Formats: sequence, C-alpha cells, structure tokens
Amino acid sequence: MDPSQDVRTWARATAAVLCERGKAAGREPDMAALRKELRSRTEDSRARDPLYAFALCPDGFDSALALLEVDLIHPDDVVPRITLDWVAERFSARDFGPPRISWHDLPAGPAVRIRQNFAADDPPREGPGILLETLTYGVLPTGTESAVVLLASWTMPGIGDVLEAAADHIARTLVVES
Repeated sequence: MDPSQDVRTWARATAAVLCERGKAAGREPDMAALRKELRSRTEDSRARDPLYAFALCPDGFDSALALLEVDLIHPDDVVPRITLDWVAERFSARDFGPPRISWHDLPAGPAVRIRQNFAADDPPREGPGILLETLTYGVLPTGTESAVVLLASWTMPGIGDVLEAAADHIARTLVVES
C-alpha cells in the first residue's frame, strides 16, 4: 500500500479481493469484519511508520493471523551507537516473565532474537485478556551503524511454533544493500 493512499479506500478494495479469494477457497469471510480489521491494522502500523508492514490473512479468515514489520533504527543524539545489547534492552519487556533472548550470526550481520509475550492493548470487557506473542530480531548489518528490526506478532493461540519458524526463516534471508 502506498503511504499516501487513503486507508479506508484501500481496506475496502483489499477486503473485496480477499473475500473473493476466500469464496473461491470455499470459506468466504465477513466482508465488514475484514474491512474493519484491515483498516485498524493499517492505521496501527502507520502510527509506528515502519519501512515495511505485512499482515497474514489466509483465505477465508476475517482477521489477520499475524503481523510482520521491518524498520531501521539509526544512531542519533540520544543513542549515538546502536548495539545489540541496547536493542535487547529497548525491545524487551517482562509482562509475562523474562523475555527469551539469544544471540545469532545471520547472513546480514550479528543479531539478537527476543521472544516474549505481552498483554494486548485492548482487553475485552468480559473474560480473560488477549495474549500478544512476539518475536523480534535486531540485526546490525555488517558495515553499517544502523539496526534492522524485524517484529513478528500474533494473538491466535496454537500457531506460535509455526510463526516463530517463519520469522526465523525470514530473519535469515534479510539482505541490506547500500
């Protein structure tokens, strides 16, 4: 989606396409719910202004199962040198215990991997809250001073292992060109 494009218009057109795909697959989603979901997710992502944002919307579903955002962090007056330790500290929380942090050498450069869970921002009025599961990679591409941050998140129970594996694979394919 072009950053200058109207979110409502885009969500309407994209929901129509996804509904047709779902119908062809034998599971037509609720058009209004899908349109609202796409608009909400896009507006939320735009508030963070990442370089890239993706939503996993399988055929027949009226909500995104997972989100993936990629962004850059550049050194500035507040953080003159980006380090993996800084990324690990900055992107960690202890909402549900300590995050699982590990260090990796990826093709793009050294990286930190942070797996953790949060309470979702909008808990329902009744019943238990919603668990937001996340996997974040901070990568310091060789020869640069900036960090690439890849954030995958999902709220659907039971798909964590599959989405972690997918995010791990994506992180290993990151390429930075100057």
